[in-house]
Amino acid sequence: MGPGLVFGGFITGVALQLQQPGLWPGSLYAALAVLAALAGVVMGAWWLMAGRVPPSTLNIRGFRGVGVVALALAALLGFGLTGWRATVFQSTALDPALEGRDIAVTGVVLAMPQPAEDGLRFRLGIESARLNGQTVALPRHILLGWYSGFGMREARASPAESAEPSDLALELQRQPQDLRAGERWQMTVRLKAPHGNSNPHGFDYELWLWEQGIQATGYVRAGPNDMAPRRLSGSWDHPVERARQSVREAIFQRIGNRQLAGVVAALVVGDQNAIERADWDVFRATGVAHLMSISGLHITMFAWLASLLLSGLWRRSAGVTPRLCLALPASSAGAWGGLFLAVLYALFSGWGVPAQRTIWMLATVVLLRHSGRQWPWLQTWLLAMAVVVVLDPWALMQAGFWLSFVAVGVLFATNPGAPGTRDSGGDGRFPSGSPVKQGWLPRLLAKPAAALLRAAREQWVVTLALTPLSLLLFNQVSLVGLLANAVAIPWVTLVVTPLAMLGVLWAPVWDAAAWAVSLLTVFLQWLAGWPLASVSVAAAPLWCAAFGVLGGVLLALRLPWHWRALGVPLLLPVLLWQPVRVAPGQFELLAADIGQGNAVLVRTATHSLLYDTGPRFSRESDAGHRVLVPLLRALGERLDMLMLSHRDIDHIGGARAVLAMQPQASLLSSIEDSHELQAVRKSARCTAGQHWVWDAVTFEVLHPVAADYEAANKSNAMSCVLRISNGAQTALLAGDIESAQESRLTGSTSLASLKADFLLVPHHGSKTSSSAVFLDAVQPRLALVQAGYRNRFGHPVDSVVARYNERGIRLLRSPQCGAAIWQSLKPADIACQRQAGQHYWHHVPEP
Repeated sequence: MGPGLVFGGFITGVALQLQQPGLWPGSLYAALAVLAALAGVVMGAWWLMAGRVPPSTLNIRGFRGVGVVALALAALLGFGLTGWRATVFQSTALDPALEGRDIAVTGVVLAMPQPAEDGLRFRLGIESARLNGQTVALPRHILLGWYSGFGMREARASPAESAEPSDLALELQRQPQDLRAGERWQMTVRLKAPHGNSNPHGFDYELWLWEQGIQATGYVRAGPNDMAPRRLSGSWDHPVERARQSVREAIFQRIGNRQLAGVVAALVVGDQNAIERADWDVFRATGVAHLMSISGLHITMFAWLASLLLSGLWRRSAGVTPRLCLALPASSAGAWGGLFLAVLYALFSGWGVPAQRTIWMLATVVLLRHSGRQWPWLQTWLLAMAVVVVLDPWALMQAGFWLSFVAVGVLFATNPGAPGTRDSGGDGRFPSGSPVKQGWLPRLLAKPAAALLRAAREQWVVTLALTPLSLLLFNQVSLVGLLANAVAIPWVTLVVTPLAMLGVLWAPVWDAAAWAVSLLTVFLQWLAGWPLASVSVAAAPLWCAAFGVLGGVLLALRLPWHWRALGVPLLLPVLLWQPVRVAPGQFELLAADIGQGNAVLVRTATHSLLYDTGPRFSRESDAGHRVLVPLLRALGERLDMLMLSHRDIDHIGGARAVLAMQPQASLLSSIEDSHELQAVRKSARCTAGQHWVWDAVTFEVLHPVAADYEAANKSNAMSCVLRISNGAQTALLAGDIESAQESRLTGSTSLASLKADFLLVPHHGSKTSSSAVFLDAVQPRLALVQAGYRNRFGHPVDSVVARYNERGIRLLRSPQCGAAIWQSLKPADIACQRQAGQHYWHHVPEP
């Protein structure tokens, strides 16, 4: 277990470094890594010279303390190397002084652009950059959007003043041109530091950008007053990306149905963005999402089929050129050839992080198999994991990494033919029953009934073991996943994917691939429509998940039933976990980090209300799907009411997704009777005077009055204002009311009832709101601005911030705070998710 101890120690050291909220000096990390490496070499040499360890074995023997020292040195090496790499990468980050400036850049399009409803997005490799004629340094790789339609420009003469909607004018943007991978372009861009939403149990967008090597995002300035983007030249610097782009375009030209074309494009060129959101919902509900893009399964099966074909051809060549087989056995030729072709396949699929992990794992196993080493399966498994972690330390923070390795580990552990187990057989160089060497396909060709039975057992074992892990990572698991995968895995692997790939050689084959996809889609939609097709549970703490995974593994292992039965109670905590709620008579607010918009979850002891649902970003993306649905699922929330303050898209953008997830929730809003959401769920009007009591907490609507619905008012003026109070503490959610509505509230409402401890800042901190009279009446201790990072309106504006500061009101902003949690039990405190979950790759904007 000597090598396994070292590999495990290295992975542990990397995992510890990834928990750091901030980085140390790079020289310190480098010193730790060098010290660990030198100490390891000296210790190994000393033991060899002392004759303690025979040179023919890798196992560390002798004193038990040596194993502890080896583990510590390996952990220190992993910690130091990862920290040093992080400091080197962070040293080239975007200079904050360059954010929001018009910078003329020249660069190369690095990958095929991604078309979207509002334009396109692409990666640009920077060659040069100039600001006001002076050369400036930018990160090597940036992510840009080139948006179509109308954009906003500031009408002010003074750039120092913050823009308001009244100070902004619409200008027609130049339409995005046909960008091709490898082309050199000159354009004007505006950049900002990578900044994503920070929510409990949410997707870490900043980590994703870090892994992709992107240190700035922004957009192309393409208005009539900007320098027109100009194509300088084409090149073949990125031939694979140009080919991928051409193939994707050919697929969409050939297949008329865009939904089917999107799935085929995802399987051929790895473009997951081509799959529509509705299809992703079906794939996730049936547990087959991993099949609908270039995944580790696709690459592994491609490598195996290529290896099988090449081995056969190599053997047949013996009759013509016997020297080939004498120089290199057919099995070796097939393994190396299959690995090479798998690399090409992964490159053509976009060389995504999951594809890279699979290639590194395959390469490690092939190298180990042909080195003559006789390692137990556990050491092989840890070695493959260590190789992946060396190349990509931040993979440890990704769900796909753990799903892949836990699945492979479970198959190893439950396979009686794996070396190191009691029933081990074969040559011991490679797990004889692993899916890489003996997948279900060759067994199917030899003995169909036995192969199908074993394939079903393997799928059941993996499903059983991964269910607790899936609940931890996604808070959702498909109950029809076993049946769905039993059909989808062979259908996608043996029918859809080969047809999709053959279409590259002859386009009409894509029609057959689309037909195969449509059949599978019909079947999956039928399964997704079953009652309880998928279940959701609240996010459990790490210890619950650890016990759950252990329970799943115990049930899957080949053990006596009285031992396997112990796995059942271990599964219960993760299945039955319920988050702790506030006590009766108290309430809690969770203001989600959703960018430029409002979304506040209000919770009492047994009830929940969601106030607004954030913005809509595009036809396929909104705050509901991105943030609120995963958040509500992770918290185990069952909404009693959804309140939409008014019809503006930054307040109702995610409403459809939330209403679909929460069919029992009533809808209260000020939207007009003809609004499209009324067809989704009939809304009751919010009117001043409405009130109800949940768990000794009073909810009261203060605005608008009934007569406002008969007048021609701006949408902001119709904002539902909600007061929440338990008699001791009060919160006020004000929507987008402006000074006129604030004045009416202060004049028509008793000042005692208007006073609040917590205030959701009206209209995101616009200068048309938060009047002095209103703030003097409310007198909040804390006020929160829900606004986007570097939003185009400049919210909150300086004059409003000054009014809050003059009154000693603590003002927090969602870009700095992330999701904010305020409790009536601790009215003077507020918890910020961006600080609580801080890692060194997270952006911390200045106030």
